Amino acid sequence: MDRFTDAAGFETLAIHAGQEPDPATGAVVPPIYQVSTYKQDGIGGLRGGYEYSRSANPTRTALEECLAAIEGGTRGLAFASGLAAEDTLLRTICKPGDHVVIPDDAYGGTYRLFAKVLEQWGVVFDPVPLADIAAVRAAVRPETAAIWVETPTNPLLGIADIAALGQVAHGGGALLVVDNTFASPYLQQPLGLGADVVVHSTTKYLGGHSDVVGGALVVSDTALGERLAFHQNAMGAISGPFDAWLTLRGIKTLGVRMERHCANATAIVEMLVRHPRVAEVRYPGLPGHPGHDVAAKQMRAFGGMVSFRLTGGEEAAVRVCESTRLFTLGESLGGVESLIEHPARMTHASAAGSPLEVPTDLVRLSVGIEDRDDLLHDLERALS
Repeated sequence: MDRFTDAAGFETLAIHAGQEPDPATGAVVPPIYQVSTYKQDGIGGLRGGYEYSRSANPTRTALEECLAAIEGGTRGLAFASGLAAEDTLLRTICKPGDHVVIPDDAYGGTYRLFAKVLEQWGVVFDPVPLADIAAVRAAVRPETAAIWVETPTNPLLGIADIAALGQVAHGGGALLVVDNTFASPYLQQPLGLGADVVVHSTTKYLGGHSDVVGGALVVSDTALGERLAFHQNAMGAISGPFDAWLTLRGIKTLGVRMERHCANATAIVEMLVRHPRVAEVRYPGLPGHPGHDVAAKQMRAFGGMVSFRLTGGEEAAVRVCESTRLFTLGESLGGVESLIEHPARMTHASAAGSPLEVPTDLVRLSVGIEDRDDLLHDLERALS
């Protein structure tokens, strides 16, 4: 990163930060250091700071430096999955008896982590509508360790005002954590808006090709970064070198991919809002979408995720999900290929019967970068 200043553009950082040409060979792509241990130059004499790849690996270091650069942070940390990153973070910033405010429409896996794992460890939580700043402020207690934010949320695409929530969190002595997976660093920069920690499932837009599972944390505070690095090593859920390399490769094209994701999503939304079988479309780019003005203020564009509800209820939603040909029925999101799913039965089944239960007539799209007209034709045929 020595060649870059604070003025370096996003795409430049995505391609070069942490990725200097190899000094021995001149290779412009960081090697995959598929190694567990390293020769030491005497007792305690670490060559380049590496001793064991759980603690540090050069390929992972390259990814972590790139993540920090594109999110505008001081420290990036790469993990085996997004939930591994979340768990490490929460066990670093929370202790038994602490409290966390979470979105009332949080990702099902995040809800499961709180409800089925951390609650048994003594951490309690409250689901709150994060768009209601007064409700969030009222939910904060003396023992609140963090306000946990998704914006946009999964799958209802709710929008939260990061800057306003940062003021609430810091006023109560808590940290503001923002899951930036749906937006990606290209569309949204939470640290610059007042967040303390950014969380990613790098499986999604950062990797971008549905061929790697990973997670990340990025922070501005160096002391917090050191604490997280200690727990990353102590708990061990690190990104392997090949996974780190694949994620780095994906990040290089993040900017151009996000432009196409957004353009295709906009075209699909325009079709859906006119379709007689669609009861509601949820997309931050729609002027009537709750939080549209906030999204326009804090995002570069509105993303590639679209959700909609069907007039025929759950049966109609399931039928549409099973009728597309180009949109693949599958979980996950953020890849170059388009996906369709029924959240109530798939990604958010763990939230059934809870305050975070999602509507059964909801369909979620991860709009890929295929030909726009082909995507439109596929959806129109499935809806008919």
